[in-house]
Amino acid sequence: MDVKLKERIAFSILLIATIIIIMPVVFIMILVLLRGLPAVSPEFVFGMPREGMRAGGIFPAIVGTVYLVLGTAVFSIPFGIMAAIYLNEYAAKNWLTRVIELAIINLAGVPSIVYGLFGLGLFVAFLNMGVSILAGSLTLAIMTLPVIITATKEALGAVPRSFREVSFSLGASRWQTVRHVVLPNAIPGIITGAILGLSRAAGETAPILFTVAAFYLPRLPRSVYDQAMALPYHIYVLSTQVPNVSVKIQYGTVLVLVSLVFIMNILASWLRARLRKRKTW
Repeated sequence: MDVKLKERIAFSILLIATIIIIMPVVFIMILVLLRGLPAVSPEFVFGMPREGMRAGGIFPAIVGTVYLVLGTAVFSIPFGIMAAIYLNEYAAKNWLTRVIELAIINLAGVPSIVYGLFGLGLFVAFLNMGVSILAGSLTLAIMTLPVIITATKEALGAVPRSFREVSFSLGASRWQTVRHVVLPNAIPGIITGAILGLSRAAGETAPILFTVAAFYLPRLPRSVYDQAMALPYHIYVLSTQVPNVSVKIQYGTVLVLVSLVFIMNILASWLRARLRKRKTW
């Protein structure tokens, strides 16, 4: 068989596989837009829920989701980056570090409900934080850490070894090399990992079910020790617990959540693209 014919067949198979993967996503997005867009209005986005969430807006759920994402970022990103730096730049390559790295990879695949039960036992009950934004943020941060550590470690490992050797030859210490040479060149990959982790956290229901989510709370939280509504749990409640809710309200809430995650990814992609332009290799 001709080589060019083989290439065409291979590319055709890859194209078909890509279309098969993309089409369900496109169909879902079109469905959400068609059914949810009629519900989206200033009152819906900025109003308080009324009549047992059958009317009014979803502003408390939006604010609660933003608080949880910010809290997750505060607790997970710094510790995740520091752990990845230690594992990649300082830790000796032995059986112990290999076990730790394997454990981190396995933790990324643990079901979110397990993290929810862990957060309930540790933060809510043992540390007496109660069902609160703080407990929910810490639970989501622990769930997000494996993704951030793995992505950051891969980004650090992608920086050429020669960069470090040149820095050492000029008299720089290991930390100076990491701070001024390795990290700036690994930032795009670190941002990608952080946004992937935060996007997952923004859409999770099970962990916040036990640690922070309120069924119906027509006011904004006043402190980190308050309960809060959140969009993922709000969607679950509207779909399963509240009777006679308009379908457009359900899909409108889904559309708002998807839009928030989409905006996060767009901003991250823009920032990543700007930082990549500074690379010289």
